[in-house]
Amino acid sequence: MNKLQEKSLHTLEYHAVLELLAAHAVSQEGKERALALRPKDDLFEIEPLMRQVSDAKRMMEQHGSPALDRVQPVAALVGRAQRGGVLGHKELLAVAALMRSARRVKQYGDGETADSLSPLFALLGADAYLEERIGASILSEEEMADGASSQLLSIRRKMRQMESRMRETLNQFISSPATSKYLQDNLITMRGDRYVVPVKSEHRGEVAGLIHDVSSSGATVFVEPAAVVQAGNEIRMLQAEEKAEMERILSELTAEVAAQGEQLLTDYDCLCQLDVIFAKAKLSFALKCVEPRMVEAGETVLKRARHPLLPQETAVPIDIAIGGAYDTLVITGPNTGGKTVSLKTLGLLTLMACTGLHIPAGEESQVAVCERVLADIGDEQSIEQSLSTFSAHMKNIVSILAVCRKGDLVLFDELGAGTDPTEGAALAVAIIEFTRQMCARVAATTHYAELKVFALTTPGVENASCEFDVQTLRPTYRLLTGVPGKSNAFAISKRLGLPQSVIDRAQEHIGEESAKMEDVLTRLEKQRLETEKYRQEADAFKRMAQSEKDKLAQLTRKAEQQQQEEMRRASEQAQRILAQARRAAEEVMEKVTALQKKSAEQLQKENLEKARAELWGSLSEAEKKAIHKKAEQARRRQPAGPLRPGDTVELINVGTRGTVLTAPDAQGNLQVQAGILKITVREDEVRPVQGETPAHKAPRPQPRRTAPAPELSRRSAQTELDLRGLDTQEAILELDRFLSAAVMANLHTATIIHGKGTGALRAAVQQHLKRHPKVKSQRPGRYGEGEMGVTIIELK
Repeated sequence: MNKLQEKSLHTLEYHAVLELLAAHAVSQEGKERALALRPKDDLFEIEPLMRQVSDAKRMMEQHGSPALDRVQPVAALVGRAQRGGVLGHKELLAVAALMRSARRVKQYGDGETADSLSPLFALLGADAYLEERIGASILSEEEMADGASSQLLSIRRKMRQMESRMRETLNQFISSPATSKYLQDNLITMRGDRYVVPVKSEHRGEVAGLIHDVSSSGATVFVEPAAVVQAGNEIRMLQAEEKAEMERILSELTAEVAAQGEQLLTDYDCLCQLDVIFAKAKLSFALKCVEPRMVEAGETVLKRARHPLLPQETAVPIDIAIGGAYDTLVITGPNTGGKTVSLKTLGLLTLMACTGLHIPAGEESQVAVCERVLADIGDEQSIEQSLSTFSAHMKNIVSILAVCRKGDLVLFDELGAGTDPTEGAALAVAIIEFTRQMCARVAATTHYAELKVFALTTPGVENASCEFDVQTLRPTYRLLTGVPGKSNAFAISKRLGLPQSVIDRAQEHIGEESAKMEDVLTRLEKQRLETEKYRQEADAFKRMAQSEKDKLAQLTRKAEQQQQEEMRRASEQAQRILAQARRAAEEVMEKVTALQKKSAEQLQKENLEKARAELWGSLSEAEKKAIHKKAEQARRRQPAGPLRPGDTVELINVGTRGTVLTAPDAQGNLQVQAGILKITVREDEVRPVQGETPAHKAPRPQPRRTAPAPELSRRSAQTELDLRGLDTQEAILELDRFLSAAVMANLHTATIIHGKGTGALRAAVQQHLKRHPKVKSQRPGRYGEGEMGVTIIELK
């Protein structure tokens, strides 16, 4: 990035935004990376950065901020460890802190579907062994834990035992009447890591031992009694062993750090990247920003845009666009009206978006990627270089014109100011024309009426103005596109008390063209205010209509949900009734079996017929209950239409297919054969099955899944049931009917054909057979029997 571009960034206060960003970063490296960010000119680089910030915001809303507060640089430590150096306590604690942060941040990202951040979370190391080893061994920057190794624990235990015995011996020495009279004080002290007692100088020959020190006055000598000299020597040896063992442990931990070096460097880099990303998310929350839509080329449209460095409570949002129907925007209006802020807002928000930052604007905002943003804004007067304001501005403009090209956004503040108005206006028009010829987009502020006319008469150039309230003599800071600004000098002077005669005289001095221009602008302003009033009224009516539409849609959704809930409850109740009926049938069948074993042949036959009647009566009653529970829903459905015997129909309330046996009678009732059941139903409780050829038109063989009717003998009973083509619920219902008929026909074995398919139907059938009380055993088919496509059962 060249000097001119850096100057433009400084002019637009881009670095102040980066300082806000850096304040939200946690690590020092994250802050430095935030301050080093620069805009990009490639859409494919910008869009992933935007998605990362949006995903980070979503994660913060759900889980809060990740733990990035202990991230410290480890490159130097890893390099020293890999070169054979030994890391100290403080350095190992820094490594452990980094690994702990990496582990916690990885856990923070586990289970997330944030595709843009998942690669960074995946790169983080998850091995907690070294982290736990360092934490268990190093207690502080100066202390190593006893449990760092068994050898260290043994050495320190011996040292404590030896010191305890020495103190006990010394306490006996200083409390003994025979020796205490030679002491200056009855206390034990240390000199040079040795335990000593203070002996009066004149009695030093009376106490056997080693003299380690003499007081400054010479009245006291510090003697290590001979009774503890050997123990002191042993402690010194243990201390040497302790130091050697601690150095060994540090070397071992350092070797493990060296082995994990690459992962540690990766962890540090990923954590710093995440620190910057989440700092961007925090800044987005702080400034109430949104992710703008980014486009390679086209129109930049900023809705309700706010300058990020202005107080949010007082900043007035503006709407500003460039690059669509027009590539040049000329902004006019009074001083302190907000022209320069509008210009800076356009430039700064474009830079923020190209850096991958969210912008303080409305959600429908769009930003076109810029090659560069070049700005000439502010007072460029230089005393040191003897440049006037005009000269300083012109020098900067010359530099911009020398490099601007297609894809650049060029911003001029008070273009042509600081010189003769006629010449300045002509120069301003020429500069804008040249910049447009270079295919750059241009936004410029000015006071010159000639530029207003230029914008009105030149295709691709649009006027804009900063609104000014003449009644209060204050700017509103609203930017109005398509409306040239008025000077309002006469109106302001009159409100401030300037005599009308002076104002009239001044109006005589202005040119006729200027007067006409002011009249036109006055009429335009009046029309704009009226249009704005009508637009606000239309928006109010639109909001009311939308509110009513939303209420109606909500009521409709609620009604549909209630209807679906009622149908669901009715269906569940019907299923419960059928389940109860099946249980009752099973109880009846058990009674039938008992009667068969206990009764004679004639009695068995009579009871069998009675049980069969009870069984079919129970099933018929269950069917009727299920039908009546859903009768109201069935009546609202489409009628089945004229039916004739042989037609295939579906029982609406049960979801089972059957064959019509009789035509509807005068009351609309007809009989349907559904499996082994003959059911009498109303005509509106069935519907023809689409695509099925009626039996009276094209007879076709019936599938073999239907179980035999209860009145059939064992010879006529079917020994196979074909369930292929049925869903699980239909298959289980057919299976129950088949098993009931097979038991009543005294069959011993049967074949259930379910096909191979996905295996779901086979699993459901075999699971149901395991629970059935009449099934003694089951096995898959063998070679020639159908193998996995069939299940062979043995009945009790």
